[in-house]
Amino acid sequence: MFSIELMLSLIAILMAIYHYLTSTYNYWKKFGVPGPKPTAPFGNVSAIIMRVHNIGTYLQRMYNTYKDHPLTGFYIIREPNIIINDLDIIKDVLVKDFSKFSDRGQIIHEKHEPLSLHLFNLEPKRWRLMRKKLTPIFTSSKLKNMFYLLMECGKQMENYLDKIDDEIVDMREIPARFTTDVVGVCAFGLEANALQDEKSLLRIIGKRIFDLNLKSLMRFICGLFLPSLYSNFIGYFTRDNLVDNFITGLTKDAMEYRKNKNINRGDFMDLLLALKNQPTELNDDIELTDKLLAAQVFVFFAAGFETSSTTIGNALYEMAMNPSVQSKLRTEINDELKRTNGQYDYDGIKNMQYMHKIIQETLRKYPPLPFITRRTGMPYKFAGTNITIPANVRVWIPLLGIHRNPNYYPKPEVFDPERFSEENIESRHEMTFLPFGKGSRNCIGGRFAYMQMKVGLMKILENHVVEVCEKTDDLYEIDLRGILLVPKNGIFLRIKKVSN
Repeated sequence: MFSIELMLSLIAILMAIYHYLTSTYNYWKKFGVPGPKPTAPFGNVSAIIMRVHNIGTYLQRMYNTYKDHPLTGFYIIREPNIIINDLDIIKDVLVKDFSKFSDRGQIIHEKHEPLSLHLFNLEPKRWRLMRKKLTPIFTSSKLKNMFYLLMECGKQMENYLDKIDDEIVDMREIPARFTTDVVGVCAFGLEANALQDEKSLLRIIGKRIFDLNLKSLMRFICGLFLPSLYSNFIGYFTRDNLVDNFITGLTKDAMEYRKNKNINRGDFMDLLLALKNQPTELNDDIELTDKLLAAQVFVFFAAGFETSSTTIGNALYEMAMNPSVQSKLRTEINDELKRTNGQYDYDGIKNMQYMHKIIQETLRKYPPLPFITRRTGMPYKFAGTNITIPANVRVWIPLLGIHRNPNYYPKPEVFDPERFSEENIESRHEMTFLPFGKGSRNCIGGRFAYMQMKVGLMKILENHVVEVCEKTDDLYEIDLRGILLVPKNGIFLRIKKVSN
């Protein structure tokens, strides 16, 4: 009798859990929003959890399936989410009605991830303050003043490459060392020496941040899909104290050193130090902690080196696959150096048109972050539809799908920088190209990233040529484990010195 009662109790519990998980699965049906049929226990994200897709490729698949509909509904576990396919609605969300979508919808697990309190993740209240205070470092005049720092790092990469001729190298690693040096000196005021020293501490930390090991994957998947369980239990076992303590300690020490020595470099760290020293400018209910400041340094460091280095590597990959593109860029580089008598010039590099087209086409085909998220701050009716959704619904913009839509970019698998001629840009909807987002909450470091990528490409290709080799992944298989769009098998190319 006891066994029967126990079995019936267990069945009742399982039925209750099943009902709880599936009770929201008719949510989008009542709004008339199409989408794939969810199944317990993961809703529509089992392919991501099982690593059949990462978020970017999953959203691309949903976009390709439902792109004739303005909106697509899907479920993360039991939470209703919505994908926006219509370009005009995307513009409304990112620009026109930004005040209603100022929240990125990111779940912040401050207890286990103190460095997650950064500009990308922050809720609107703290985001507005930090954005206002950090924007001045990315003005054209400030970037121009930092240009010499990039050139010093570029010279180190040039010296490193001078030792290489007719060798197969991973062209994700070399740009990553270069961008680590750049961001290290611009964010911390420190020489990372990542190009000179394979055991550079900043490079080790950078690798650790994006290392796709079991622990980091659990942190990412559970933090996004099982936030309550992660916050109350799993997060304790997956936190990375080494990275947290290193970035927080380095930020605190750098600020104290500059304050005691009265050092002012006019860089990112100085802005944070000024903010710390002027707490009266903060709202009374916003506490400016060392962790909040360190989190801003963390995102500048992590995003600054990883996304730029990946884009440099992807551009080199495509130029190795398309030698005529590489040859044309080298001609532009040589012409620019002749114009400046061999000197690198900020305005000259900034205005290199073909270089800019190559970077834009690379970002189109390989957007480092292949989606954009927002969360409704209030009930919202999507223009041109009869659909009104309540507050606190997360919306997704499928960047990878849009960037590879043949209706916007014919033969999207072809690498063609001329897609970004002025004429072609004007012929497309402005929301067809969103690598840095759009509107008030776009990427604050976009101009810095462009400058860093241009210097990196110019320094690599000035005296070297890259070619495909037997280790090159011709199919460019995407790593399905992470959140960023990165190659699974690296970017192995043969690099040779140019005969002058």
